[in-house]
Amino acid sequence: MKAEIIGTPASELASRIQKLQQALAAKSIDAALIVQKTDFYYFSGTSQQGWLFVPVEGRPLLMIFKEFERAEEESGLEWIVPLVSPKKIPALLKEYGYPSPKRLGMELDVLPTALYFQYKQIFDGAEIEDVSLEIRLIRSIKSEHELGLLRSAAALSDKVASRVPELLAEGKTEVALAGEVEAYARSLGHQGIVRMRLFGSELFYGHIMAGAAAAVPSYLASPTGGKGVSGLISQGAGFNKIAANEPVLVDYVFAYNGYISDHTRVFSLGTVPDEFLIAHEAMLEIQECIARLAVPGAIAGELYEQMISLAEAKGLAENFMGVGDRKIRFTGHGVGLELDEFPFIAKGQKLKLAENMVIALEPKVILPGKGVVGIENTHVVTPGGLERLTHFPDEIHALV
Repeated sequence: MKAEIIGTPASELASRIQKLQQALAAKSIDAALIVQKTDFYYFSGTSQQGWLFVPVEGRPLLMIFKEFERAEEESGLEWIVPLVSPKKIPALLKEYGYPSPKRLGMELDVLPTALYFQYKQIFDGAEIEDVSLEIRLIRSIKSEHELGLLRSAAALSDKVASRVPELLAEGKTEVALAGEVEAYARSLGHQGIVRMRLFGSELFYGHIMAGAAAAVPSYLASPTGGKGVSGLISQGAGFNKIAANEPVLVDYVFAYNGYISDHTRVFSLGTVPDEFLIAHEAMLEIQECIARLAVPGAIAGELYEQMISLAEAKGLAENFMGVGDRKIRFTGHGVGLELDEFPFIAKGQKLKLAENMVIALEPKVILPGKGVVGIENTHVVTPGGLERLTHFPDEIHALV
């Protein structure tokens, strides 16, 4: 696959804007001001710094602080103007014939408090309403354009996994292996940054961890953690050396033209003990069962409970998705431009699946002091269940 920058078609942006305007009308909100980086790109087609004003009716106005010329090249929106300060937004809106919004939607799930108060002053008298839920729901259902990019990302995930056996070596540190794998991914066009919406969450490519080090928990909202290379970045690959006959977890994201494929495979130098093989096979069975059940209309929380029940039936409940009181209460998550999109296959979630949602399903078993096994594939929700986008074989890949 040739690496290239693929922009967002104007027709795609128009469809997204229309869905947002319908959501604003349903909540009697006059307009939305989009500032969060990923949402801004999703609705404008550019990630240059600025503000996107979307009225409940009429054309959106893209206001750019830096860099205006790049925004003009990248965005398919019609109205794009330079702007030196957010304080000038009300005057600019008046100039373009927009009425002053009485109810203004913003992404309050991620907007810093200081900026919230700044916009309250700028839009004096306006009531600021949260539209983050509506935006995330719109983004959860992928278009054909997005699915094409996701399929490309998934194919590149498979290519990265296929390279691991060539690089895996006894005595090599996790971080050295990670560097080699990441260099290869970068050569294929990986964007490097993996965006997450949850406050305080961050990821660099993903996690490569071997043996007991893979079972070390961390702050990240993930069933696996890893020691990392410092106390500040206490997750992922560390200085642990890879040994024979232990599972090596390669849980990597491929981000291609913004869109994410999440992918986990397990490798080993020699054969791993039977308890790993049995647990891994159980995770593959859970994956296949849920792939049949996850059809449009299925309730995300009920799928989670089904996965918990299946793990219990296999005698793995205590080690499924973590160990102890702080184990992760999800077994899958939506992916798109961010790693943590709707839907979440998680405890208590009421959201119904819809066709063309994209889900990374990740049943995993954590054995403290020993290692981690399990699987993760990226799927599209279809009327017949989950269609897998990642196809590198699921079994533990023992290199002898």
